[in-house]
Amino acid sequence: MTGKQGFVAQLTATEIMNQIMSIPEAETLTNLVFMGMGEPFDNVLPMLRSLDILTADYGYAWSPRRITVSSIGIIPGMKVFLEKSNCHLAISLHSPFAEDRSELMPIEKAYPLSKILEELKKYDFSKQRRVSFEYILFDGINDSMRDAVELVKILRGIDCRVNLIRFHSIPGVNLKGSTTEKITFFRDYLTNNGVTATIRRSRGEDIFAACGMLSTLEKEKS
Repeated sequence: MTGKQGFVAQLTATEIMNQIMSIPEAETLTNLVFMGMGEPFDNVLPMLRSLDILTADYGYAWSPRRITVSSIGIIPGMKVFLEKSNCHLAISLHSPFAEDRSELMPIEKAYPLSKILEELKKYDFSKQRRVSFEYILFDGINDSMRDAVELVKILRGIDCRVNLIRFHSIPGVNLKGSTTEKITFFRDYLTNNGVTATIRRSRGEDIFAACGMLSTLEKEKS
C-alpha cells in the first residue's frame, strides 16, 4: 500500500530526527525501527547521521540495541551499515525461493536473497547485535510445508530470528493472509527446527492504518 504512493524525496538527517523528537512520546520511547515508508539503504548517509545522533555520547546516548534498521536487502547500503553501525538489522524475506520472492519483491532480481545471506554469514550475530528476517504470510503462496523446510535450510548458519507477519488485506490487491492455524504451524515448525520464530502482533488494521494504509488513503483524498 505504501508503494502506491510513489517516490517523493529523500529525508535529511534533520528530518529523520524531527520525526522522532517531535512526537509527544519522544522522551519515553524505548525502541525504534527504521522501516516502512521508504528504504533506509537507499538513503544511507542521512540514516547513518541520524543513528550517530541517537547513539553517540554527544547526542541522545541510546544503546544501538534499542534501534533496528529494516531493509529489502540493498547490499551496498547494507554493507556500509554493518560496518559503520552496531544497530540491529532486519531483512524483508517473504519467500525462500528466488522465483517466488521476485514475484513479491522485484528487488530480488537486482539483489538476490542468496547474495544477501552470503554477505550476512560474514558477520557475527551471536552476541548483542541481532539480525532478523521479516516474513509476511500469504495464503497459498508462501505458507506451505515446502516453504518452511526451505526457510530453515537457507537460514542455517545464521544466528537469527524470523518475525512472522499477518497480511492486512488492501483494496485492489488479490492477496489473502494466512489463517491463524497456518501461521502458528509455520512458527512452531521453524522454532522446532532451530530457527527462532515469533508472530508479530497486528495493530492498526481496525482503523485502516496498518502498513501505509491510512497515509495512502489521505494522499488519495488530497
